[in-house]
Amino acid sequence: MSDYKKPLPAVQPWSEEFWRAAKQHKLLIQECKECKSTIFYPRKFCPECWSSDLGWTEASGRAKIYSYTVMMDQVEPKFMKDLPYVLAFVDLEEGIRMMTRIVGCKPEEVNFDMDVEVTFEDITEEFSLPFFRPIEAKKN
Repeated sequence: MSDYKKPLPAVQPWSEEFWRAAKQHKLLIQECKECKSTIFYPRKFCPECWSSDLGWTEASGRAKIYSYTVMMDQVEPKFMKDLPYVLAFVDLEEGIRMMTRIVGCKPEEVNFDMDVEVTFEDITEEFSLPFFRPIEAKKN
């Protein structure tokens, strides 16, 4: 973990809880206590009603791939060793759409509406990043 050279998350006061939970391999999403909207990425105010009365709830971690692309070239040099890799938008069961990386399978195996689940990569002593993998990948 100590040789991690890629960018680290920029933690803000309103996202500290998200990153603390990720380190424990839990995926949190915000919920507005006023209008009950679910929110991702972490914010200071609800994008629906502008309330600052926000809480956290643990997501199931289950999702479907909404859209994806396979990165083959033209990425920042720090990510060149990872090529090819899949960037995707996934729809969580909780109604949140988030951008993520798909891991645990070859890029050519990824498809639309694929069932995926969250998995975490411990990158430093302070940070774990949430990625998604095909649900079948955990059985292998």
